[in-house]
Parts: sequence; C-alpha cells; structure tokens
Amino acid sequence: MTSEPTQSVAPALYLIPVEIGDGPSDMSLPAGNQRIVSEIRTFIVENVRTARRFLRKWDSSFPIDDCEFFELNGHTSPEEVSGFLTPLRQERPVGVMSEAGCPAVADPGADVVAIAQREGLKVVPLVGPSSILMSLMASGFNGQGFAFNGYLPIKDDQRAHALKELEARCARLNQTQIFIETPYRNNRMISFLAEHLRPDTLLCVASDISSPGKETIVTRPASQWRNNNKDFDKRPAIFLIHCQNIADPAKRHDNHCRKRR
Repeated sequence: MTSEPTQSVAPALYLIPVEIGDGPSDMSLPAGNQRIVSEIRTFIVENVRTARRFLRKWDSSFPIDDCEFFELNGHTSPEEVSGFLTPLRQERPVGVMSEAGCPAVADPGADVVAIAQREGLKVVPLVGPSSILMSLMASGFNGQGFAFNGYLPIKDDQRAHALKELEARCARLNQTQIFIETPYRNNRMISFLAEHLRPDTLLCVASDISSPGKETIVTRPASQWRNNNKDFDKRPAIFLIHCQNIADPAKRHDNHCRKRR
C-alpha cells in the first residue's frame, strides 16, 4: 500500500519528460515539473530501475519506497495497460515516464494515453525535451511541414524502397522526413543514406542532443556524407532529410508570413 501526500495536484495522467542527454536537469526540465512529480505516487514506466534513478536524481529525498510502479513495454498486454489506470479512476494522479524525452512520442506510453482519452480521463503533458523537435530546430529544414517515420525497415532492399518513398514525399510536399535507428547501427545507416539518397538531398545527423561536449548536429548534402570519418555508433541520433536547398530560407519565411496574415 502506497502512502499518498497531501494532494494539491489534480487527478490526471501526467506525461513526465525525462532528460535526453547527460546535461544538468535544470537545463531541460522546468522546476514546475518537480513540484507536480513530488505529489505523484503511481508511475507507469518503461523500466522501473531507471525510473527510480531519475526520480532520485531530481530529488534525493523523493519517497521511492512509497511509490507504485507499473512497467509498460512491448510485452505488456492491453488488459494490463488498462489496469494501470485504476488509481486515476480512483481520483489519484498518475505519472507516465519514458526512458528519455517525452512519453507517448515514439514510445509505448501512447497506449495508456489512448485508453485515458477514450475514457474521458484528464491527460496533462508536462514541458520537456524532444530530440525529434530539437533536431528539426537545428537542421535548417522546413519546420512547417515534417513527418516522423520511426524506424526504417531492416532489410536493405526494403529500406532502399522506403527511403526512395520518403525522398519523393520530401520533394513533392517540401516536407522534412525524420527517422531513427538503433544506435549501434548509426554508422551503417549514414553509409546507406549516402549511397542511396540523391547526391544533392540534404541529410542532417543530430546526435547526443543536450549532452555538453558531445552534441553534434550537422547538415550537408548526402554526397558529402560519403567521406564521413566521425564515429556515430552507440550514440543516440536522429536522421533528417530534405530536398530543398538549405540556402533558400526566404521562400519558407515568405510562406510563413502569408499564413500568419
């Protein structure tokens, strides 16, 4: 049985962002988040051990032993996921934490949020870092039209086909295409992209976002990535492609102004 603090935080499903780099917490997470989290005793997490570590990092006096943790991953059944919301149905706040970044974005937390929405339960997203948006911000690509595509297929022939479709969509819609890869295969992904993208298609590789001294965000034509000698393996990375010349921001700015008018 968990002990509940004197509650001033409204009962809701709180989506709690986690740092995506190894920089100080106060550089990426608002102080207001800690006040809300301090009153939550039920958490839905990907990994209990790392969630406990995050909570203790944010507040060394956090009462971990008074908390209830539910683990949500690819092996969790839909019936279990629904049961995780029982405390919220009983008017108690519940927190959802990802392993990094914003929960429910490229993350199994979306499953529990979907159930909460169907039942009319209150959902509150807290402010925090998103490597997808931060990489887009720093890429120089179109931020008005973009799509996150998750992982590309593993098999080379299927991956090449998917990549050509993304490149065609990028050119047709002037839409930035964003995707990710398992970190230990990043170098292979860069080589594959350099080989299969059109030479003038722009490729941005954003790695170790918000990690001081490690962060690397570089945009250059695909042809120039063929000579890449930097090691990106085992580093969290985001990949972005765009088919419009990076030196042509005036057109994007003009379109943006017209929309605002």
